[in-house]
Amino acid sequence: MARAYSLDLRERVVAAVNGGRCCRSVAETYAVSPSCVVKWSQRARKTGSAAPGQIGGHRPVLLADHRDFILARLAAEPHITLRRLQAELAEREVLVSFGTLWNFVRREGLSFKKKSAAKRARPA
Repeated sequence: MARAYSLDLRERVVAAVNGGRCCRSVAETYAVSPSCVVKWSQRARKTGSAAPGQIGGHRPVLLADHRDFILARLAAEPHITLRRLQAELAEREVLVSFGTLWNFVRREGLSFKKKSAAKRARPA
């Protein structure tokens, strides 16, 4: 992911625009795009600073509000499939993808892998 331009550069660009120069000439002088100049100036007017906002980060867990229900269902019926659990959530008007549900279960440290009886009974 690309890094944000330095705050020093942003402040010099905004100061030049506030000094009366047009955005295109400021962009040419500082070798940035005119859209950067416009956005930085708008941000400075709106927030008082041309500092960049947060880049990236983690998305919130979509199923956090339903954690207790999901864990209770898995405790009550340990062999339930994720597709079945997804359908039960849909009945509760919680529409999530299979991948979202899988990520939630994995984040909780749960596993659906079972050792088959044939593998356990095999001699070494």
